[in-house]
Amino acid sequence: MSLRVYNTLTGGKEEFQPLVPGKVGMYVCGVTVYDYCHIGHARANIVFDVIYRYLQFAGYEVNYVRNYTDVDDKIINRANERGIDSTTLAEEFIKAFDEDMASLGLALPTCSPKATEHIEQIVEIVERLIEKGLAYESAGDVYYAVENFPGYLKLSKRNMDDMRAGARIAPGEQKRNPMDFALWKAAKPGEPAWESPWGPGRPGWHIECSAMSMKYLGESFDIHGGGKDLVFPHHENEIAQSEGASGKPFVKYWLHNGFVNVNQEKMSKSLGNFFTIRDILQSYDPEVVRFFILTAHYRSPIDFSDQNLQDALVGLSRFYEALQVSAEAVADLPESDTVSEEGAALEAKFREAMDDDFNTAAAIGHLFEGVRTMNRLCATKKFRKKADLVAQVQDLQRTVIRLGSVLGLFDSEPAVWLDKQKFAALAGLDISAEQIEQFIAERNQARKDKDFARSDAIRDELDAKGIVLLDSAQGTSWKIK
Repeated sequence: MSLRVYNTLTGGKEEFQPLVPGKVGMYVCGVTVYDYCHIGHARANIVFDVIYRYLQFAGYEVNYVRNYTDVDDKIINRANERGIDSTTLAEEFIKAFDEDMASLGLALPTCSPKATEHIEQIVEIVERLIEKGLAYESAGDVYYAVENFPGYLKLSKRNMDDMRAGARIAPGEQKRNPMDFALWKAAKPGEPAWESPWGPGRPGWHIECSAMSMKYLGESFDIHGGGKDLVFPHHENEIAQSEGASGKPFVKYWLHNGFVNVNQEKMSKSLGNFFTIRDILQSYDPEVVRFFILTAHYRSPIDFSDQNLQDALVGLSRFYEALQVSAEAVADLPESDTVSEEGAALEAKFREAMDDDFNTAAAIGHLFEGVRTMNRLCATKKFRKKADLVAQVQDLQRTVIRLGSVLGLFDSEPAVWLDKQKFAALAGLDISAEQIEQFIAERNQARKDKDFARSDAIRDELDAKGIVLLDSAQGTSWKIK
């Protein structure tokens, strides 16, 4: 099965065929850097990080561009509130964004341009639009004339008459049509400004992405991504600007991720359910957050809640526990390079899921099947003496880790990761690690003395405190229930 993607422009799944065979140009709208990123930003960036990784895994050479919007009304207003210049504020939150994305395990894009470094390209596109009669200057501002672009609203499928009926011209705007949008804004006192043919000013939001994407990917490219909230007006306006200036189709495939709700409500500061990535990572491991996001299809809405994060922790722990069990089961045995039927079948199913519009939820389901098989094989009697089973486990283990890396998962040493989660959870229980070890030592002695009633009582007592004992050939370990 070849890769199929859901294209917002056509409203259906299509076979993915890049403009240049073997190469993919992908642009994803980055953040407006005026505040810390929230869980919605985490979802969008993790989604397109996985798409980037899978395209590379599938053999494509990917030019992935993700921008920073570092000049905007929100940035200027926040900088004024804090009494600093907008450049200082933008750099502060670019750094914060980079730190957050690194925490979540994102690979670096090919290119991360800033809007303020592309004023020349922005001015050039605006000049072309004016020459073509698609834009006009008005008191130092420049607006895009939407009625002159026949394809306007083809992405969002909205009705122009309905839109026009609800549109209003804001005070200070001097545009011909309420639906027209700003390409260039005349400078106001105290705002950052650049010289232009229409006087000092700064770019509008939408034109920035047109300029940056076309500079690094050309006037036509393969994939443009972002959150569903960007379909209108941002991406709709990008199409109008870019196709209006170049006369060519702008993007072949438009991909949009679904919304994040919080406890089944829309996330909102006014509702008090607004969580930054930094807030969340104080309570949850970054890989758990990533795993949670990938357990839903990227186009579906996802509900962020403590319960769902706890479920993700349990699910991810099952993977690491299986990887730890298999590592111990094959420890010190000769490494086999055999490609097993089980490993090959797992990879085929994984690829099939990801080829179906990057279905990470189904892909993770197949990886669960892989670790279940691994656990079953490791539990076979006299496993270590059966070379064929050992080879199967070793191949499954390699396959799970390799496919997991496509999702940005399972990169840690299992024992280290599990210990980290165990001791983090222990902090919330009324027992210490030292006390648990004392109980285990007492239980071991009771078993040695054949005092099985006492041995069982200790297990039950620890279980009541939320501690589960795990007996193996290597001894007794413990985990949080």
